[in-house]
Amino acid sequence: MVGESRVPGDRVTLAKVAAAAGVSVPTVSKVLNGHADVAAKTRSRVEALLADYNYAAPRRAGRPCLIDLVFADLSPWAVEIIRGAEETASGEGCRLAVSVVSGEPDTAEWLARLSTSRTDGVILVLTELSPAYRAQLAAMHMPVVIVDPVGQPDPRIPSIGAANWAGGLMATEHLIELGHRRIGTITGRPSLLCSQARLDGYRAALERADIPADPALVYSGDFHFEAALAAATDMLELADPPTAIFAGSDMQAMGVYEAARLHRLRIPDDLSVVGFDDLPMSGWVSPPLTTVIQPLAQMAALATRTVLALLDGRADTSNNRVELTTSLVVRSSTAPPRTEPAGAAPNGTGAAGAGLTGTGPGRSGRRTDGHRSQSRRPRKAAQTNTAPEGTP
Repeated sequence: MVGESRVPGDRVTLAKVAAAAGVSVPTVSKVLNGHADVAAKTRSRVEALLADYNYAAPRRAGRPCLIDLVFADLSPWAVEIIRGAEETASGEGCRLAVSVVSGEPDTAEWLARLSTSRTDGVILVLTELSPAYRAQLAAMHMPVVIVDPVGQPDPRIPSIGAANWAGGLMATEHLIELGHRRIGTITGRPSLLCSQARLDGYRAALERADIPADPALVYSGDFHFEAALAAATDMLELADPPTAIFAGSDMQAMGVYEAARLHRLRIPDDLSVVGFDDLPMSGWVSPPLTTVIQPLAQMAALATRTVLALLDGRADTSNNRVELTTSLVVRSSTAPPRTEPAGAAPNGTGAAGAGLTGTGPGRSGRRTDGHRSQSRRPRKAAQTNTAPEGTP
């Protein structure tokens, strides 16, 4: 019966699907292989059962299995995902292919290649597929696992994420505990569940501390440097600018660093910054970035193991959503806010990641000669707090 959950570890075979559908094994095989000589009603019944049982063809003997890791774009964030997936796949004797699918033509071409390739399973990372493309992928009956789903994930498809709400909460609470009350945030695309969850965590922390949320301090970005630079610039030029900014990714935090440098503000003396991800660069910049650790490599490793378990009929599909724990690492980019008006500080030097706002790690580069940050000149705030959308 459609909707019947199977016992974890109980391998689903064509024979079991055929028995549940009341048809022969060859008929199920014809549906799997896209043959046209199956009645529409029978085909629908078999396809529903295949989806309900999360059926996947067993690994093909005589060659290593192949998993396709699919991104909307490549970034330093993606490198950590690739590292975790590749290490796990290699340890299981599998190969990993990386595909970048960034639009309608790319998606159509990728699905066409996939239908004729020897791919055994797919991991979709922040990749949005239209309903028609999702149906086309489902018809191939290969294991699919999603990392950081876009929108509400199909409960029948395993998805892996991080505790984004908790991460947003702890990042904001850290700034509140330091004494900040004007705290800005730059999120990723609103359509992403991870973006919304981090924003909700930020708002929850403000509410718990009885700090009114100021819409002028909330900007939507795209997880990249340029949009965060524009958003932070707007915030820093408000008549009442923030004393701290929680960036939704480490790449966005680099944009905030650059905005601070251009405004002759020192981090953390004049502005505290918290990121999200804990990419290697977060420990290399000056000052080293306080950030939320998102276990990207572990998320990718779990997604890879889930694909392999689906291939072997070992997956427990009773709970298809898994979130890994996030935690905060406190470095040198956060400090209590000034108790006096900020004055002129010297121009920062270098690009993002190279002496952005200070002369050395932590607060050791703080000036003691009486110079203070240059006053911020207010200008008209942006009419909308949404930065240009891009793929995170």
